[in-house]
Amino acid sequence: MNLADCYRLLELSAGATPEEIKASYRRLARRYHPDVNPENSEQAKAKFIQLTEAYQFLLEVATQRSKRDLAQPKPPPVDPPKPKVTKVRRQQPPPAIPKLSELEQKLKSESYQDLQRFLKLGRYARAIALVEGLAQRLPKDPEVRQWQAIAYQQWGRQLTRDRQVDKARVYLKKALRTDPHNRSLWMEVERDFRRLERMM
Repeated sequence: MNLADCYRLLELSAGATPEEIKASYRRLARRYHPDVNPENSEQAKAKFIQLTEAYQFLLEVATQRSKRDLAQPKPPPVDPPKPKVTKVRRQQPPPAIPKLSELEQKLKSESYQDLQRFLKLGRYARAIALVEGLAQRLPKDPEVRQWQAIAYQQWGRQLTRDRQVDKARVYLKKALRTDPHNRSLWMEVERDFRRLERMM
């Protein structure tokens, strides 16, 4: 789950304050709490978990932003600034994401739908096979890499529940290696490793 997804889930605009995030979470948590939705408890539970994860992630981002803003020194009210000679540095552009053909877009979209279905049904081996094949076809696509890491993490979590500790550890590490810059994934994997430690 990336930052934009978190804002969308909590029905917030980018750059929301911690107070706005808390208020929106409380409102939505009451609406989707499984106890309030007994007729749809599984869907409500999944939505409630997503909301909670988005809330924790956004709150952490907003808090860090506030700390950073406070830590920045205020410019001293001194003499007018002296003319400054600035050196222009050439910035390297971020690595270009290759443009997908119409066929590749369709393949990616259909694969995403299948992946969601497999994960929902707990068919992790099929989900991993699907996303690994897609990653071979679209190796530079960051979304595909993210999906692959999530599939590994979900399988690792299921293995943890099944008390297959060694195998769970392998897939959780694979998830981190696949998408090392995904902070929300790191938080999830950290929780899973804590569960594994409690089992040992």
